Amino acid sequence: MDDRLVSAGITVDAPPHVVFAIVADPGHHPRIDGSGSVRGLVAGPDRLSPGATFGVSMRLFGVPYTIRNRVVEFEQDRLVAWRHFGAHRWRYELEPTPEGGTRVTETFDYSRYARAWAAVLRLAGFPGRNRRGITATLERLKAAAEADARAARSHD
Repeated sequence: MDDRLVSAGITVDAPPHVVFAIVADPGHHPRIDGSGSVRGLVAGPDRLSPGATFGVSMRLFGVPYTIRNRVVEFEQDRLVAWRHFGAHRWRYELEPTPEGGTRVTETFDYSRYARAWAAVLRLAGFPGRNRRGITATLERLKAAAEADARAARSHD
């Protein structure tokens, strides 16, 4: 496997459409972000779709900035990925489980960077920083999706 792919997975006790509703709504990204860098949605749709763009308020190393992203992979209730000018991608892949839940894999893919630029990222603490953020994000996504699924069941 390419060392410029950082990936982790978790099983969520909620169906794929519930999980996807969270990851495909950029307004929910601050709710699930485990890295501490996503601050809020600046502009964008309520629901991502192929080619959609959205801006996010971020903070890295104490410095605030805004980043614009474009959806580059999309399959309803199964896959969504976006990238920005830096060429790396954040990807969420969802697989239904036999028990009615969802196996979620989140990947930070910076394989499109030249190896020299990837070395600079490693000096700045990446991909270890990404690995920790992904693990925390998946835990937050699990909690959010399971809460949303319980709420939906209580309204039925």
